[in-house]
Amino acid sequence: MNTPHFYAVIIGTEILNGRRNDRHFAFLKEALGSYGHALYASLVIKDDASLIEATYRMVLADPDAVLFSFGGIGSTPDDLTRPIAAKVFTDKPLRRHFQFEQDIIERFGDEARPHRIRMADLPVGVTLLKNPVNNMSGFALENRYFFVPGFPEMAHPMIEAAIKGHFSQPKHLHRRTLIAETSENTLIDVMKKVPEAIEFSSLPMLRDGVARVEISVAGSETPDVDDAFALFTDFLHDAEIAFQIT
Repeated sequence: MNTPHFYAVIIGTEILNGRRNDRHFAFLKEALGSYGHALYASLVIKDDASLIEATYRMVLADPDAVLFSFGGIGSTPDDLTRPIAAKVFTDKPLRRHFQFEQDIIERFGDEARPHRIRMADLPVGVTLLKNPVNNMSGFALENRYFFVPGFPEMAHPMIEAAIKGHFSQPKHLHRRTLIAETSENTLIDVMKKVPEAIEFSSLPMLRDGVARVEISVAGSETPDVDDAFALFTDFLHDAEIAFQIT
């Protein structure tokens, strides 16, 4: 893949209806950020089979996608992730994972059957993700699609290990930012000149009733970032518009 596109898919009707607060987005943003990465998209969706499948297929369609999926890998009727992940990412039925089956039996004994043992029915070709809390694993496909429980105490150590193991090479991003005493509209023609390879953002502000705009450009190569930034500073100088570099 080129630059990884990191997707967070947080499955939980209980988050959407307010019964629980999401803790995964903030965690994942920080975990990726520690290596210079950023989320490409983050979605909170309900426990609905059609919606989960459509979301996974959207991720699959992106050749640069890396997925972190939270929730729905248990054995209750509302846990839908395992069969849908198998359908979308392998196009094969679930298969009993021998090692995970043994882990479940070791932990729960006679209570492993008939329900808990079904957690060992996983997509073909998975790698288990170590759960430090109770050894009930998450799983990964192709070292780029990661599926973990909804419980942060279990999920977050698994994700941290996955990021460290596969995406720990730091990405250095050079950024330059200014705040100009004008509206976004004044700078639209300049914005159109920013190369596609440069990350660009425009954030309008209103301070004391006066319009301002924050312009930020970023990229992996400092000279390219400086050239894009100069598009704005040169225009503002020529137009005699005050600005502050932050």
